[in-house]
Amino acid sequence: MQKKTVQQGFTLIELMIVVAIIGILAAIALPAYQDYTARAQASEGLSATAGARADFGVASSEGEDYDSTVSGLGNLDGRYISGVTFAASVFTVSFGDGVLDTGSFDLSPRISATDGQIQGWTCKNPAAPVETKYLPAACRP
Repeated sequence: MQKKTVQQGFTLIELMIVVAIIGILAAIALPAYQDYTARAQASEGLSATAGARADFGVASSEGEDYDSTVSGLGNLDGRYISGVTFAASVFTVSFGDGVLDTGSFDLSPRISATDGQIQGWTCKNPAAPVETKYLPAACRP
């Protein structure tokens, strides 16, 4: 009479299959995580300029010229942005750290043709662009 033996542990092929599956999942997840990180860093530019954009909107609705020195654009900084400049109704957000290092994007107002009010903001890529897929969803063209 033969004695039955119960398998104990995993075979080498089973372990290799598990390692291969983990490798495939990591290969898919890592680029997605990097894109998510870059988009989060780009959104800092949108939130850092919120006050200055509101000041611009008030000045625009009152028919006055916007004075960027009043908003303190020179003092705006964050974890990833290195500075914000303003010229000709366009805010330029420059990055100095993170995935978007040395990149920038322009924020320009979308003005309604009927009443002249600001309907939202559009992000555009200037000379040192942030890729369109990284721009905040709230201002993508």
